[in-house]
Amino acid sequence: MNLAISGTYSVGKTLTTMAVSHLTGLTRSSAKTMRELLPISVPGKTLEECTASEIIMLIMRRNQERAVNESHLPNGFVSDGSSLHEWSYGTVRVLVGINPNESVNLDNVEMTDEIRFYAQVMEQMGVPARQHAKASYDSFVHLPVEFPIVEDGHRPVSERFRLLADEMLLKNINELEIPVHIVGGTIPERLEKIVDIYGFTPQMSIEEAIALAKADYAKIDTTSETDRAPVAVA
Repeated sequence: MNLAISGTYSVGKTLTTMAVSHLTGLTRSSAKTMRELLPISVPGKTLEECTASEIIMLIMRRNQERAVNESHLPNGFVSDGSSLHEWSYGTVRVLVGINPNESVNLDNVEMTDEIRFYAQVMEQMGVPARQHAKASYDSFVHLPVEFPIVEDGHRPVSERFRLLADEMLLKNINELEIPVHIVGGTIPERLEKIVDIYGFTPQMSIEEAIALAKADYAKIDTTSETDRAPVAVA
């Protein structure tokens, strides 16, 4: 089973994926975040300072790493996000601006020549992103937007960005006719539903899986990108 945990920013994808991995025994697959990649990609810049072309490069690096990691897991995996995520987030920036924080109170973003060209590039990047998703994922678990975004400096603050990305993800999964289950609730409730939907044989209790996932999550480096040391890239 190649299972992708879907959902936009701040819906609990990473913690849920970690818990599912421990609970089911499926290997967790993920890719470094853009903020983790910034020190070796555009040193000295924050994500908000990146240009359209730099955003495209970061999306390419994330999808490259994701595809390589997944190719090394022939016996199945549970993925934190999918190839559709980076592309969807990038595409939504056409509507909300390259830096979503700047347009948080705006209804429309000026369509400059740069944004128009960026939109054309993102449209073409969607071709391999969608093809990869269709070929690589057996099913999606989509986590709906159920609570406010966590304003920790690592996510766009725009709720509009988040809701548009959520809509785009579900639209593309459905268009690709990949089975998708919308699973909400608390982490224990999510895990119970996922086990029931897929008939997984738990490798431990839900409580144990969540405890291990929280320990893994606590190790995530939330240092500002400009204070990070460069990380190795596969």
